Amino acid sequence: MSAAIQERFEFAPPPTPGLVRAMLLAILAHGVLLAVLTLGVQWKREPTPVTVEAELWSALPVEAAPPAPEETPPPEPAKPQPKPEPKPEPVVAPKPVPQPDPSIALAREKEKARLLKEKQVQQEKLAQEKKRLEQEKALKEKELQAKTAADKLAKEKAAKRATEEAKAQEAERQKNLKRIMGMAGTGGSGDAGSTGTAMQSSGPSAGYGGRISALIKRNITFTETLANNPTAKMEVRTSPDGTIISRKILKSSGVKNYDDAVLNAIDKTERLPKDVDGRVPSALVISFRPKD
Repeated sequence: MSAAIQERFEFAPPPTPGLVRAMLLAILAHGVLLAVLTLGVQWKREPTPVTVEAELWSALPVEAAPPAPEETPPPEPAKPQPKPEPKPEPVVAPKPVPQPDPSIALAREKEKARLLKEKQVQQEKLAQEKKRLEQEKALKEKELQAKTAADKLAKEKAAKRATEEAKAQEAERQKNLKRIMGMAGTGGSGDAGSTGTAMQSSGPSAGYGGRISALIKRNITFTETLANNPTAKMEVRTSPDGTIISRKILKSSGVKNYDDAVLNAIDKTERLPKDVDGRVPSALVISFRPKD
């Protein structure tokens, strides 16, 4: 068909030049004319007034019905989480029960018997040691009692002997005094001065040394226990009224604490009493023993 159309246009006369332009100009001219005519007719007419009537009615406002609540679709139920499958617990094989070894049980019995025997032996040793200590204690108490009794007897004998010696010395002194007085009364070779010298050279009475020793011993403070009974010799010098002016050790007892205790006791005594003749010897040598 397209081929036939092409053949037709081939043999058609050529188009007139300027036809389209002429048509457009004609349409434009007609449009302008139509517009001019319309304006000419409209401007001479008066406008017709338009009247509008309206009635007002008062009415109560009607509340609008509340909108129906929107239905909320129920939440979808949570899908249950699948539970993890429990892991199978490992099967622990039971431990085999150890069978007691007869040799171990026998060794334990032997060890138990040995410990029991050692305990019994130890208890016997303790009992024997306790008995020995009790015997030694009883023996020491007997020895101490015997020693105390012996010391007491020795002190009594020494006191008796000292008393007897003091009596003998006093008798001798009285004898010498009588002899001297007899010589003075018969007008012997001595005069009054010689008589005084003889009396002064006669020395202290027999019991004076014991009195002074007992007086000083009361001031001795010595609590140590000594195995022996050593002797300490002290020289004491006094003024004519008996005041002690010096003291020194002539022979140590060998126990320094006892020597110091005797020296302190002499210092505490301070003054010596007068002898039977009313005098105080200027120098005395006194012996001290801790157990006397």
